[in-house]
Amino acid sequence: MYGLLMEAIVHYVKENFGEGVWLDVRRLANIQQVTFATHERYSEKLVPNIAKALSDITGIPYNGIMDAFGVCFVSFVGQYGYDRILKVLGRNMTDFLNGLDNLHEYLRFSYPKLRPPSFFVEEETVSGLTLHYRSKRKGYVHYVKGQIRQVGAMFYNTKVDIDVISEEDTDNMTHVIMKLHFDNTAFKEIQEKKNVYSETLPLSSDVFYELFPFHIVFAENMQVRSAGDGLRAVFPDMVGQRVTDVFSMVRPLVPFSWHSILAHTNNAFELLSLKTVSRRNDYERDSDESNMDGYAIHLKGQMMYMPDWRAIMFLGTPILESIDIMFKTGLYINDLSMHDSSRDLVLAGTQQSAELKLALDQEQKKSKILQESMHKLDEEMRRTDSLLYQMIPKQVADRLRSGEPAITTCEVFENVTILFSDVVGFTRICSQISPMEVVSMLNAMYTKFDQLSERHNVYKVETIGDAYMVVSGTPEKTRYHALHICDMSIDMLNAMSELTDPSTDGNMKIRVGVHSGNTVAGVVGIKMPRYCLFGDTVNTASRLETNGEANKIHISETTRTELLDYPYILEERGTVTVKGKGEMKTYWLLGKDPVESSIAHCPFGSILLGELSNVKGSKDACTATKRKNRNEFGSERHEVRSLYSPVSFEDVKRSKSWNSTPTDSPSKQNVNVQYQNAKDFHQENRMVSATVCNNHTTLTVESENTSNIQRIENTIQFEAEVMKQPHLSSHISRTCVML
Repeated sequence: MYGLLMEAIVHYVKENFGEGVWLDVRRLANIQQVTFATHERYSEKLVPNIAKALSDITGIPYNGIMDAFGVCFVSFVGQYGYDRILKVLGRNMTDFLNGLDNLHEYLRFSYPKLRPPSFFVEEETVSGLTLHYRSKRKGYVHYVKGQIRQVGAMFYNTKVDIDVISEEDTDNMTHVIMKLHFDNTAFKEIQEKKNVYSETLPLSSDVFYELFPFHIVFAENMQVRSAGDGLRAVFPDMVGQRVTDVFSMVRPLVPFSWHSILAHTNNAFELLSLKTVSRRNDYERDSDESNMDGYAIHLKGQMMYMPDWRAIMFLGTPILESIDIMFKTGLYINDLSMHDSSRDLVLAGTQQSAELKLALDQEQKKSKILQESMHKLDEEMRRTDSLLYQMIPKQVADRLRSGEPAITTCEVFENVTILFSDVVGFTRICSQISPMEVVSMLNAMYTKFDQLSERHNVYKVETIGDAYMVVSGTPEKTRYHALHICDMSIDMLNAMSELTDPSTDGNMKIRVGVHSGNTVAGVVGIKMPRYCLFGDTVNTASRLETNGEANKIHISETTRTELLDYPYILEERGTVTVKGKGEMKTYWLLGKDPVESSIAHCPFGSILLGELSNVKGSKDACTATKRKNRNEFGSERHEVRSLYSPVSFEDVKRSKSWNSTPTDSPSKQNVNVQYQNAKDFHQENRMVSATVCNNHTTLTVESENTSNIQRIENTIQFEAEVMKQPHLSSHISRTCVML
């Protein structure tokens, strides 16, 4: 398939859906090409893949997309001047359809490896006709229907309705019969003209045969009765043989039989000799080309039924690519007809072939250079987009690129959580080390923080000196904004053990302030645009960080309210005087309640056990469980992964090695401990019963305290979002509803 078709499709997608949709189609259809060259060939699977991808994106049915591609192609080819050819292809719609095969043959000069379909018209009436469409490509029926309807509308001002009567697919052929309904008044005029007879002139067969040196006359049994002088010079024993034993039919795509030929006399026929012919002489005995097997004779012409002879006559002319091929097949210029352009085409083609080949090579070279340039441009655009999306959220950046004013991107967010942090004693540190050491220290710290921001699904707003600001709840809204920020703040403090203060060689220390509330977020200005946050929530979070202490997380009352239903450890600090706010009641965030085991078994079962232990309030039991785990696991503790990590192949290997010993695995031991705790808890409070099966914990809760169950459900939903497996939380949520 040539690039001309692909260019029309790309034009249609961009014109009707925009550049962004075309980029999505390329990604979904896995198209590597940035541009398509007109005369370059591409995979035939591209068009169906593009249509399917566009259908998935837009919701338009696949057949409708293919129909639209065909409509667009007829209009698009006018850019290359092909509309002038289409206008003169036929006097009416029927003539146009009958001439399509000839049009495709004309296009072979520009597209030599073209594999065109075949069209045949029958049962013509004043209200339409029946069209046979045959092609070696499958899945293009609706594409062809769109082309036919557009041709009728553009060139004949005729509305064409198409019904598919039958569609038959074989291994290498698709045969579709269509019924075309349109105003075919030209058919009536043609029938009237047939009634006008002209005087017949006598003409002997010898004179007739001499006019057509490459004719073939064969009877109903396909036996050759007569052949032209040009053909007999190449195939001297041809007369008397079956024509199907000498030639095969290339076009139209129908069987080479008497009845098929009679049904398609309006089509151009192409015959190709089954045997190759060659001529060698002393001149080319030493030539490398003399080792070639020869060339097949390729004839193109018209089939006519002669009632008086009860035979079919093929009036053809040879298709010769060059004079050299003509000579090697044993033909001469004088063998060709004088009354047509056969001689002129061979001679003129030889003179222009070198120039055309050079021009084509140059065009292909330019096309290749253009494609490479477009590929580089595409790579640079991806890098630019990546850099832009690091500075501005993607959804906001796309709105700006579409032409929206920056002020329209500003939006009110009712519930967000903002975090500020800074380095304790930063001024002192800078005075004791070199500027490059300051930059290196900040780069190491911010790199750690950036990685944590990606992990916890928060948005980095900006860094000013040693100050680091992140937010959750904007630009993507989430009900767990406070949890995301608090989890990140805990990890930020833990990361301090890996960062060194160059001035003292000790660990760096930071202050963290967190506040929840509403804010306005968006892009303002036109020079160096940034995604900024405005409002009292920003100021309050900054004041909390300023009034904080080293390696502590200072949170407000509103943030504490967001954390009440989740296992965070909080400590009341008391009332603090905040500049611009007055007296505020604040808290220290000390961490998360370590109720869950660190063994990587079913995470939600572990959450349930831990939360039910909190309901009991038995901290001693949790402490005893952790102490027992440390005693039993010993040095193996460092191999155990976090509760919220999915099970990996390492767990499978570790499980196999543990199961190979007579003792229980650590995973099973830990679940047994949790099971014993739950069993004791059930006996004392008649609340919980638990069973263990296949390393998963199944729970039955009989508590009337719905607030505890709600707390468990909230925790599970948050952890499911962090794990990016929300479908798991829905199952557990339904369990909590039943509880």
